Amino acid sequence: MDGDNQTITTEFLLLGLSEESDQEEVVFGMFLGMYMATISGNLLIILAISCDPRLHTPMYFFLANLSTVDICFSSVTIPKALVNHMVGSKSISYTECMVQMYFMLAFGNMDSFLLSVMAYDRYVAICHPLHYTMMMRPRLCVLLVVISWVITNLNALLHTLLIVRLTFCSHNAVHQFFCDPYPILKLSCSDTFINDVTAFTEGAVVFLVPFVCVVISYVYIFSNVLKKPSAHGIRKAISTCGSHLTVVCLFYGAILGVYMHPSSSYSLQDAVASVLFTVVTPMANPFLYSLRNRDMKAALRKIILRS
Repeated sequence: MDGDNQTITTEFLLLGLSEESDQEEVVFGMFLGMYMATISGNLLIILAISCDPRLHTPMYFFLANLSTVDICFSSVTIPKALVNHMVGSKSISYTECMVQMYFMLAFGNMDSFLLSVMAYDRYVAICHPLHYTMMMRPRLCVLLVVISWVITNLNALLHTLLIVRLTFCSHNAVHQFFCDPYPILKLSCSDTFINDVTAFTEGAVVFLVPFVCVVISYVYIFSNVLKKPSAHGIRKAISTCGSHLTVVCLFYGAILGVYMHPSSSYSLQDAVASVLFTVVTPMANPFLYSLRNRDMKAALRKIILRS
């Protein structure tokens, strides 16, 4: 090993999306505004669902869980980036980086699983409306969420432990605003073959199974609607699924673009694209699910009038 690689890394430098000072100010303002919108919007969704008995249904139970996960997902990455900018530092300790990576993977995958469960819920509501109450029992809803939490945390633990076993030498600059596994792997002076194989096998299964469930659910939904085409049926399908489908396209589109290639080919463009699913999607969820939902708008109006 040469002299340049003999110092073991104890911290990483998160370079962010730009190294230009003017652009960093713009990114800071954008992240701060979007984070505040994410927290306030998702908290309002949770509060509205908790306070309105009409919203105590499986669809809103899953939505409340999605809002909770989105708050956690954003809080794992954005506050550290904001604090680093304010104190004029880009560093994050090795331990803090591994912890951030674990929770980023857990909450990110949990978003994916919840979107697939919500797609299944919409499939049952549209294709089997008479059996909806029986098929989407409260116990089943809770079980689906618990199983999702178990799988996503085990997946996050596996990938974090595989990275912890690697050796990181003197190169510690990460072209990202959080500890993203792919750019971290590029810095390792150990062999990352096992990490890459695991990401493309186990990681791909954990990601693609929910994605395939979403696709299958919507194939059945649209085929059911098109069997008996009517203006009312099409409007109902669009109003019921439009918001969810928009979020699915944003979330999965960004992840497929960023992670469906080897870690060695990770670039700054991938870092910019990752903003879509780490920052934009959690912020957009409350607006997409509330603005086109009459029940949600009525519940939010009640809360505002009470206050």
